[in-house]
Formats: sequence, structure tokens, C-alpha cells
Amino acid sequence: MRNIWKGSISFGLINIPVKLYPAIQESSLDLDMLDPKDFSNIKFKRVNENTGKEVPYDKIVKGYKSDKGYIVLDEDDFIAADVVKTKTIDIESFVLESEIDSLYYEQPYFLEPDQGAMKAYGLLRDALSSSGKVGVATFVLRNKESLAILKPYQKVIVLNRIRFSQEIRKTTELKVPAVSTKKSKELVMANKLIAQLTEKFDISSYKDNYTEKLLKIIKKKAKGTKITVPKMKVVKKQNDNIMDMLKASLDTKKRKSA
Repeated sequence: MRNIWKGSISFGLINIPVKLYPAIQESSLDLDMLDPKDFSNIKFKRVNENTGKEVPYDKIVKGYKSDKGYIVLDEDDFIAADVVKTKTIDIESFVLESEIDSLYYEQPYFLEPDQGAMKAYGLLRDALSSSGKVGVATFVLRNKESLAILKPYQKVIVLNRIRFSQEIRKTTELKVPAVSTKKSKELVMANKLIAQLTEKFDISSYKDNYTEKLLKIIKKKAKGTKITVPKMKVVKKQNDNIMDMLKASLDTKKRKSA
């Protein structure tokens, strides 16, 4: 793996040099965009809107549009905005992970200790594990300030970028039913169904089956097989009685377990 950032974790008066690596890889198929006329690849080019000529990536600069025109920024300007945060993952507090809503989670990364940082890295990882807390930190990645949590995962410290509160849209414009405070028969039945379907979470039992099925379609098409789309069977209609559907769901689960 190739690291995408180097800096230090700031933990009280302790600085732990680390490298940052992407923690995820896509499981979807790599599909190219083609022209349907001759199956030529569609290429994207960065062009000057005035001349129409292509501009090499290493010649492109970034600018902020003001009333007086563009103010061009170079790499030193981004660093000068906050030289500490561009090189430091600053742990500002420790909280229970359960206090952070999953809506805020964005992107996970692995942290690896740099030279001479093994002991301090291991201490922070083990302290997080034994305390049951996660560290809330800020740092700058790709010219953008990020909020993140640090938590142990197996033998590694994971940095998981989370969104700022102002990045989450308000729900007031959505039309949804009011939260009920009454314990209706349907609610009791729904809770029974939830209890019946409750099991210990095992991430390894979930696979990307769609990609595998799509690959089978590709192989069939490569052999000249005509693909037909199966009709989707609608089991229940939306206007069916909710209580009847709940009872049927419970009965189905019981038969499968028998």
C-alpha cells in the first residue's frame, strides 16, 4: 500500500509520527464508458474554456473567485492557513463511540507508526481499547479540514473521517409520519418480529453478491447468450393490512426455523 499522508498524532504532550493509508477498496467491477457506435473509450480532458486546448494536470492551479477576479493559491498558501493541522492529527477529546450517530461516518483509513513510534503508537491503541473510548481529532487532508475519530481495529489504529454537523441536511422538509408514543398492537407485533430476526452481527456473512452475478452475465454475453430480465414477483401490495403482513412474516420465520 502507498500512504497518502504523513504527519503525527498529537496526544497530550505526546507526538506519534504516522502514515495514513486508505482502508477500503471497491468490490464493484471496473467498467469503462464507451461510445455505442464503435465501442471507443470515452476520455475526459481538462481544457481551457476560452481556447478549448487541453491543459496538463501539473500545470493547473487553484483559485478563489472574488469581486476583483481570481485569487490563485499555491501549495504554500494551503499549508500557511494552518501549518499545524496539515501535519498533525490533533486529538481534542475522548468520547463513547455510541454517542456518534452513524450518519456522520464518512471514510476509514489505517494509521501505521512511522520510524521510532512503535511504543507510543501501541500505548495509544491499547489505551483506546481498554478505556472503550474513541479519540475525536481534527486535521487537514487534501486542502480540507476534516473531523475524525481514532479507534482500535485488530492491531491497527483506524482513523475514520466523520462529517461536521453543518454538512448534514435538515429533515424538516421531509414528509414523514409523527413519532407515536402509543404501544399499538402493530408495534408489539413488529417488536416480536425484530426479536425473532435478531442475531449476533457477523460482517463476514455479508458478501457483494450483485458483482458476482453481474460478472456471470458478462461471461454469458461474451459467449453470445441472450440475456432476459426476469420479472420481479410482488409478494405484497402497499395497501395490505399491516397486522396481517406482520403475522405472515412471523409465521414464515417460524417455518424456516422448523
